[in-house]
Amino acid sequence: MKYLVPVGRFLFAAIFIMSAFGHFGAQSIGFAAAKGVPFARLLVPASGILALLGGLSVLLGYRAKLGAWLLVAFLVPVTLSIHNFWTVADPMMRQMDQIMFMKNLSMIGAALLIAHFGAGPVSVDNRQPADQGISARSAT
Repeated sequence: MKYLVPVGRFLFAAIFIMSAFGHFGAQSIGFAAAKGVPFARLLVPASGILALLGGLSVLLGYRAKLGAWLLVAFLVPVTLSIHNFWTVADPMMRQMDQIMFMKNLSMIGAALLIAHFGAGPVSVDNRQPADQGISARSAT
């Protein structure tokens, strides 16, 4: 069961790591600008950096609480500015944005759980010194 948590961290982090590189392309920047994001040429690549750093942090379980907060800092403005379904007139596009909005809300919830509980077992944050087990045994 100890591997359940790192598998969960991998599955959660994958979307951030895989999508982060797209934030540096003209297509993503143009899409965000069309959605009304100010300074899209600066903010979209910056959001890619947040997503990549946060995703890698959670994946490796290295300073995972901080990494989770980076993901929250990425997700909240993206969710509100890019997936603002309440402003979309076309019913199909409204439904797609609503689905993406709800997906992001669930990811914010997961990131908040990691921010509270940390990386869990099998992580850099929870590694134990190699001699700790020997010291504990020799003391008894």
